[in-house]
Amino acid sequence: QVQLVESGGGLVQPGGSLRLSCAASGFTLDYNAIGWFRQAPGKEREGISCISTSDGGTYYAEPVKGRFTISRDKAKSTAYLQMNSLKPEDTAVYYCATGGCTVEAGLYEYDLWSQGTQVTVSS
Repeated sequence: QVQLVESGGGLVQPGGSLRLSCAASGFTLDYNAIGWFRQAPGKEREGISCISTSDGGTYYAEPVKGRFTISRDKAKSTAYLQMNSLKPEDTAVYYCATGGCTVEAGLYEYDLWSQGTQVTVSS
C-alpha cells in the first residue's frame, strides 16, 4: 500500500524539542516534495513548512521560522521536521504530505497524507 507513515509526536514541556519523521511506504520520495501541516483545536489546518525535490529549497511559515527545520533523506525515503523552542501554541495534530513546494508560498497540489500525530506542548 502506498502511504506516508508519520511518527515522533508526543508530550513535551515548553522550550523543549521534538523530531517528527515522515517515511514513504510503497514508493520513494525522489520525485515528490514534502510538506508539514498542523491543525490546532478549533482552528483551520495550516501549512508550516515544505522542501522541494528539484533544488532542495525550503519554505517556513512565519510562526515557526528560526525554530523548526525541515530536511529529507532520499536514500531512506524519509522527511523530518526538527522542532525546537516549542511553545504551547505549537500544540496541534501534525501531518506530512506530498505535493509541490515553492519557497514563496509553501506546499501545493497535495496528493498523499500521513495519518497525523499529536504534539502537545504543556507543563
